[in-house]
Amino acid sequence: MKRKQQILAISILLTGFIFFGNDNVKSQNSTEQKGKITTTGYWIHDKAEELPGLKTGPFVRLDDKSILTIEKNMSCISKDEGKTWTKYSIFPDSSRFEIRIERVLFRTSNGTIILAFANDKERANWSWNSELADSPGATIPTYAIRSLDGGKTWQDLQKLHDEWTGANRDIIETKDGNIIFTSMMMRHNPGHHTVVTYTSKTNGFNWIRSNVIDLGGVGHHSGVTEATIEQLNDGRVWMLMRTNWGVFWEAYSEDEGLTWGKFKPTKIDASSAPGLLQRLQSGRLFLIWNRVYPEGKDSYPLSGGDGVSSEVAHSNNREELSIMFSDDDGETWSEPVVVARITPESKVKRLAYPRVFEARPGEIWITTTYSGFGGYLSFKLYEKDFI
Repeated sequence: MKRKQQILAISILLTGFIFFGNDNVKSQNSTEQKGKITTTGYWIHDKAEELPGLKTGPFVRLDDKSILTIEKNMSCISKDEGKTWTKYSIFPDSSRFEIRIERVLFRTSNGTIILAFANDKERANWSWNSELADSPGATIPTYAIRSLDGGKTWQDLQKLHDEWTGANRDIIETKDGNIIFTSMMMRHNPGHHTVVTYTSKTNGFNWIRSNVIDLGGVGHHSGVTEATIEQLNDGRVWMLMRTNWGVFWEAYSEDEGLTWGKFKPTKIDASSAPGLLQRLQSGRLFLIWNRVYPEGKDSYPLSGGDGVSSEVAHSNNREELSIMFSDDDGETWSEPVVVARITPESKVKRLAYPRVFEARPGEIWITTTYSGFGGYLSFKLYEKDFI
């Protein structure tokens, strides 16, 4: 009971922070923007262009300029910018694996391809007990595997943890050549989510687990989740975490992702949905995310607060995706711009879980992850049109 009271007190404090602390993200006006309707019924910004039929990603560019992505248990390579694909099996025995849709894919500076994923084939013991506020023994293990030939064959498969993994969300290479990816682990009594990262100093051959970022929570969608990371110019790695508290929370690592600290709320208002932070080739930081409220509104129907999904009621707005840019490592940001939103014609009335691929300098491809959960939309935009 004491822990729940403490969490509630923090939540109330943060609610005040959301309303009064957003001074480094300028507010959007509610003026209707020009745009166009996609083949799947979503509105996109007038300066965006739909990429119909594109796979959901994530994507990497290979040495021969072809594009690699993952679909189910296959690696897929396209030599015509995503129009057609050649498929290769990732596992000798595919019956043992089912790569979860929340996966990360990366090409290192020396050409190694790294894939980290949760294995839905081993999903077990998910049965949420409202009286316990927990699902004891729930598991979805996380694995890592790598390819040395551009995704055609794969090796060095290893399990990194057994705990329930809500999502493996982001991956980067640091200036020192270390690879870091973000993952999650469910904690129990009561059940809630935490964030953890893995660092490889050997191009994915082996991995070192970080400290677990556990900020508490009560519920099957509580705690801190689905983190995105990027290295700052001073060498630190910056993390933004999804929360139910109306803003992204942040953390910093000064040792290549091995330990994380300085946890605190940011001034970036955010729905309970993940964002994606990326360093563009121009050097700017790019953020795409769901804001706490739709453009032009100052409220949104709240979810949770019952200790089942979460201990605090929160916005689950997934009607729009917004973007903004920073020239100073996130100290200040450009005015957020809505680049996609649902319409009455949308096939799925949600847009969330964005992925970002800079296909060429300044050409940004954006896809949403889920066909049924986060909507399915693929489009591109140009950095120069929004700065």
